[in-house]
Order: sequence, then structure tokens, then C-alpha cells
Amino acid sequence: MIKTRFAPSPTGPLHIGTIRTALFSFLFAQKNKGDLILRIEDTDKERSKKEWEEELLKGLSWLGIKWNEGPIRQSERNEIYKEKLEKLIESGHAYHCFCSKEEVEAQKKHLMALGEAPVYRGKCRDLPKETVEKYLKEGRPSVIRFRTPVNQVISFNDIIRGKISNNTNTMGDFVIAKDFDNFLFNFTCAVDDMLMKITHVIRGEDHIPNTPKQILIINSLGGKEPKYAHLPLILGTDGKKMSKRTGKISLSEYISEGYLPEAVVNFIAFLGWNPGTSKEIYTMEELINDFSLERVQKSAAIFNIEKLDWINGLYIRKMSLMELTEKCLPYLPQRPIEELSKIVALYHERLKKLSEITELTDYFFKDKLEYDKELLRWKDMSDEEVKLSLEKTYNAISNDEDIMELANKESNRGNILWPLRVALTGKKNSAGPLDIINVLGKEKTLKRIKEAIELIK
Repeated sequence: MIKTRFAPSPTGPLHIGTIRTALFSFLFAQKNKGDLILRIEDTDKERSKKEWEEELLKGLSWLGIKWNEGPIRQSERNEIYKEKLEKLIESGHAYHCFCSKEEVEAQKKHLMALGEAPVYRGKCRDLPKETVEKYLKEGRPSVIRFRTPVNQVISFNDIIRGKISNNTNTMGDFVIAKDFDNFLFNFTCAVDDMLMKITHVIRGEDHIPNTPKQILIINSLGGKEPKYAHLPLILGTDGKKMSKRTGKISLSEYISEGYLPEAVVNFIAFLGWNPGTSKEIYTMEELINDFSLERVQKSAAIFNIEKLDWINGLYIRKMSLMELTEKCLPYLPQRPIEELSKIVALYHERLKKLSEITELTDYFFKDKLEYDKELLRWKDMSDEEVKLSLEKTYNAISNDEDIMELANKESNRGNILWPLRVALTGKKNSAGPLDIINVLGKEKTLKRIKEAIELIK
């Protein structure tokens, strides 16, 4: 049976790269009728926070990513790790290292000066058992290192990248635990993947250097290593690592700005994956049906916020007016929903994200608009021409006459419609003035035109 896992560390907000790993792991498990385990890697006691875990769980639920088992917290599995660590020491695959940080650092600098890999060469690996026991009894500071075989090639067939090989001489004897209460990532990850019978590990390419270490640990414990698939980096449109300038990092930011979960899932699915067709809009069910790791690209994926906005806009336009209005409620003043729906309707086709509704419609909720009188001017209209235009529209509306008929009498309809739009909204861009009048009502419309006339004097 296929079994994969999503194993985040609750040390910060849920970000785009982590979401993609979760999504691809979920899609792969679902496609193959397998299981997804949610494992919380919270062994970093200083940085792991409960609030980050809660945000993570909330984010996954919001996205519609479900798991079959978990959450399993590594912080609750210390006894398991102790047992496996003792086994490695007893079998000679791990040992206590008493070298100071200064000694280790000096050795690394020396090796770098010689043009060799700056790795630990195993000064303490062959200490007599009696010496080790003596040092431990004395309370000498130590760490526990894995005894890496010398000059061996560790290879694995990455589902995305093909065969990847590493010589153990570039790894050295790496630390797997600070002590019997503080275990490091490669050790706990390898133990859990083995015990949980994980068949496929899907994660970012930054973990490629960790993979041969984890394979060594699993093999030394008599386990079966999983298959690996390392996802490409996600870069901004500038070709650099994602930053605040190229796109928001955390999922919570996208939620607060009014992106829809369906749009976010659809967008993220295409960060490094291609179905091999021109189809771009997918439901979760369609993604499950079409997804395959073999179609994940090796090259970096580009995060284009404009593409996300486009996809989100498509999903917004698919919503009913009432559904959209309800989703917009957090971004609008408290008003009867019937009143708000009339306002939202004006921008149903324009919204790219829900939060835009605040700025687009704020003029509806103001008693008095503030704007520069120059904004009332259409092209090279004089003050007198602007004033005359506004007076014409005031009289026409007062007498329930057709504004468009009035505008069509002009050589340029903008001479009527532009000053009117600005008078009603205080903005360059908005819904059409006639639509705005229908929502504002006659009394409020006339009041704003009058205020514009006073401003232009």
C-alpha cells in the first residue's frame, strides 16, 4: 500500500513551499488509493510553538487537504528515539563524540584549506569502551554521531530527478543527537519514515543532501528505505528566492487578503507540475485524477502573483452574487445584506481578490467625499465647463431624465459622464455612473453633485 507523509516543523507560518509539499503528498496518496500521515516535526524545542501548529492545521483544513493518520508529534516519541539510538550505539553504527565545538571548527577550517570536504573525520569513533564510559561518568560534554562508512557511494533513484549519488567521504560522521533527550532531524526523520512504513517521501530539493544520511540510518536499523521525490525550488518572477517583494510568503496572508482556497490549490498545483495539456483550471477531484510525480519538472517553479490573481478572479466570477456578498462581509461595513449585495454586484466581474472590495466601494459608505477638484476635469475642460456639466446632470436627475440621452447630445460623452463619475465616487476608476446612481439613490446622488459644484467654484 502506498503511504506518504507530510512532515512540517511548527517553527513559523505555513508558507507556499510547505503548502505545495502538503498538496503534492495529498494528491499522490489520493491518486494511488494510499494514506497520508501528518507528522509534526517539533523536536526543535526552542523554535516549535503550539500556535504555529494550530495555524498549520487550520491552513490545511482551509485548503481541503486531508490526512488519514495524525497529527503525530515527534515530541511525544522520545522513548522510541532513545531505543533506536541505543541500538545504533550498541551495533557500532553510532558513537559518543567528545570533541569540542572549537576542535570541530578548527578541523573543518584545516580541511577547507587543503581543498577537502569540511566534514568530521571521526577522531572519537574508535575510543575504547572504557574511555567512553569514563568520560560520560565525568560528565564531559558530548554528542552522538553516526559512523558513516568510508568511501562508499550511496545512490537512490529520485522519481523526479533520476539517479542521485553521493560519496560518503563528503558526509563525514554527522551528529544525530545532542544527547538522549535531544534528537536531530535526520535521525528522527529516518526512524519515523521506517517505523511508519512510508513508501514515498515527497519534499523540497533542499533536502537532497539529507537523503543519503537518512538512507544510511534506515539501513543500519534494518529498515527499508522509501522512494524519494524532491520538488523544485519556488522562485519569484525575478528568478530569486521568494520574498515579500515578489509574493506573500505565508498562507495566512493570502487568506486575509481574500484569496479562495480553490484558487490557491489550483495555482499551487501548477508550481512545478504540468498535466501535459492546455487545461489550467482544475477542481481538487480533477487534480487527484490527473496528478503524477513523473510530470513534476526539475527546474525551478516561478511564483507569479498575477497568475494567482487571474485564477482567483475566475473563481470569484463563478460564485453566485449572494455567496460572493457573504464572503465579502468581513471587508465591508455592517449593513443589511440586501444593500451590500447591490454594491457587490457592481464589482462582481472586476474583483481579483475579496479584499479589493473595501477600496473599490468605500465611497458608498462616506457622508462626504474628499478629492482634488482637478479630478473632475475631463481632458481640457475649463472650470466653467465642468460646472455647467454638473449642473446639467443635477437638473436631469432632479427631473428623472435620461442621463445617457443627455451625454449623447455632447460631442464627447466624457464631458458629462466623467465629472459625474468623480462627483459620485471621488475616484478615477469605478463602476459606471448610472449603476452607481441606482445604488446611491436620488437624494444622495444630488447631494454629491451639489458638493462637486461647490468644489469647482
